[in-house]
Amino acid sequence: MKSKRGSIKDKSMTKAITEIYLTRLLSVKGTLQQFVDDFFRSVLCSGAAVPPAVKYFFDFLDEQALRHENVDEETIHIWKTNSLPLRFWVNILKNPHFIFDVHVSEVVDASLSVIAQTFMDACTKTEHKLSRDSPSNKLLYAKEISTYKRMVDEYYKGIRQMVSVSDQEMNTHLAEVSREHTDKLNTQVALHQLYRYASKYYDGIIMSLDEDPAAQSKQLTLRLQQIAAALENKVTDL
Repeated sequence: MKSKRGSIKDKSMTKAITEIYLTRLLSVKGTLQQFVDDFFRSVLCSGAAVPPAVKYFFDFLDEQALRHENVDEETIHIWKTNSLPLRFWVNILKNPHFIFDVHVSEVVDASLSVIAQTFMDACTKTEHKLSRDSPSNKLLYAKEISTYKRMVDEYYKGIRQMVSVSDQEMNTHLAEVSREHTDKLNTQVALHQLYRYASKYYDGIIMSLDEDPAAQSKQLTLRLQQIAAALENKVTDL
């Protein structure tokens, strides 16, 4: 059993190590702060920098909220956050080697995880109450998090105020993207992945398409049934 004196000594050493650790963290944070701020400004910039697909999809989410009624702004915020910032940007932040030919060391990986967590926190509506016992990564950006949250809100607001992208404009944009990357992407693999998702929720998708006027006008139910019949010999009413 440790003596009381030994226990006090251990606590003092732990406190001293923690203070040194936090001091170094703050020093590194200060060095990187401009780059982190630049990242937030680049990602959360509405206007001409927003791809048509983002505007089109965010408008779709807003339309779905109106269609289903009683969907509050916080829920819409969560939909948009899950579909773009968390699914796309956080994934790249934590895995830069997905895009760049770089080796990510353990130290860099840990630093990127802290920034990614800060980005995730900025995209939530929940207010986290911090204390001295809170994780160091939460404490590091405690001062900036409110600013980052406002940036996210303004980003969503700015996209909502943009001129809508019509179906024709969206189709034209997708066609241009397709032409630009014809030799770079395996469309068969992409289509297979899309169909795997569709087949998993086949009945629900068919039901939703049957109830949607726009889908009815384009005969999307029939098209999906034909694809399913061709690929899996699904029983249809054809």
